[in-house]
Amino acid sequence: MTSPYAQDGFRVGFDWGPVGAEVVAGNIVAVVDVLSFTTAVTVAADLGIEVYPYRWRDETAVAYAKQYDAHLAVGRSEAGPGEVSLSPVTIRQAEGIQRLVLPSPNGSTICQQLSDSGATVLAVSLRNRLAAAEWVNAHLSAHPNLNVVAIAAGERWKDGSLRPAVEDLWGAGGFLAALDVDGFSPEAKAAAAAYKDADLPTHLYDCAGGRELTQYGFPEDVAIAAELDSSQSVPVLRDGRMTAST
Repeated sequence: MTSPYAQDGFRVGFDWGPVGAEVVAGNIVAVVDVLSFTTAVTVAADLGIEVYPYRWRDETAVAYAKQYDAHLAVGRSEAGPGEVSLSPVTIRQAEGIQRLVLPSPNGSTICQQLSDSGATVLAVSLRNRLAAAEWVNAHLSAHPNLNVVAIAAGERWKDGSLRPAVEDLWGAGGFLAALDVDGFSPEAKAAAAAYKDADLPTHLYDCAGGRELTQYGFPEDVAIAAELDSSQSVPVLRDGRMTAST
């Protein structure tokens, strides 16, 4: 029996977090973590930097980065001058980096989780939602049997439970709203409607995630995330790394 949560029978779906990514399967999966993983990935892709998603920033991450001769991002609050972190500002200012291991508990974790699923995984943010939608439209048109799912990564409460983050709802909804295809699930329709009702970029600064980063001293990260439709990069996960699609 098909799970009632799988949004089976729809060509376009939407759900939240790692569990949603497992339950709602898609041939194409757009992972959305606006503050800040997928925004950081688009900034890296604009610069020709390959990003290796990873779950944890620990000794295994050190070994993983060494395996691929990649630079390992440090914690956002730990980054000193010239060091790279999950902060898109530090990536934009980076010099001499070609490969970057970028751990995060949300978007990066979901991307790595999906790496062996057989799905085509994209990094989508407000910066590249139109470019990603155009890329997906072309694939859906050429292959009528394909379906697409947007996964809003969300954040975490202190107890580890999922905190639905409205900025990820907007990012996913903005991507979905630009798709030229029928067959939206009710969940996907709701996400697209949320984007259309948002006052961006103002709401991005005023939402909980934007206020959190601003209070922690990273208002420029919010400003980069708010660069709506500024990037033409469509980072696709291939062989464990995200590179701009050609």
